[in-house]
Amino acid sequence: MLQYLVLLGALVQLIGISSYIKDTVKGKTKPNRITWIMWSIAPIIATFAAISEGVTWTIIPTFMAGFGPLLVFISSFVNKKSYWKLSKVDYICGAFSLLALILWAITSQASIAILFAILSDLTASFPTLIKAWRLPETESTAPFTAGLFAQFTALFAMKSWSFAELAFPIYLVLINIVLILTIIRKKISFLNPKPQ
Repeated sequence: MLQYLVLLGALVQLIGISSYIKDTVKGKTKPNRITWIMWSIAPIIATFAAISEGVTWTIIPTFMAGFGPLLVFISSFVNKKSYWKLSKVDYICGAFSLLALILWAITSQASIAILFAILSDLTASFPTLIKAWRLPETESTAPFTAGLFAQFTALFAMKSWSFAELAFPIYLVLINIVLILTIIRKKISFLNPKPQ
């Protein structure tokens, strides 16, 4: 029964990412390509590592957390107005993210792979967090809200509560919350106090 909840979460995640892709193609949203390509790699690595540890249905939201960003990365090439100019910080974060993936390849242990995948994903998040903080209008909360829902479905479908099963979904819940709050912070009074 719980696998159907996970499938519902994956469907919601696909709908959220489709909305972001539509905004990207229109030039309304401007994804940071380094963030989105690295966001696609780390969850896919975590997916294969978790599968090697015997995780089944609960890994679907993590897989979708990689597949969706891959689609966003590809869609960012459709409209030149949707391109976000990359800075030195973006490239540095991308390099650190890539380094975490290389360290995973060297260790080839599932738990270490998941840990490095989280580190890679987190580092890849920094360029989008910085951009969303400075220019929240260049971002949309749709994929992060949908991702948050999808990761909660994964938590409800957990069977063994092992590190392999819990680590990436919990991290994704937290990073999605941070991204959503960063994007909407100007609309929330307690996050954006007025100077006195």
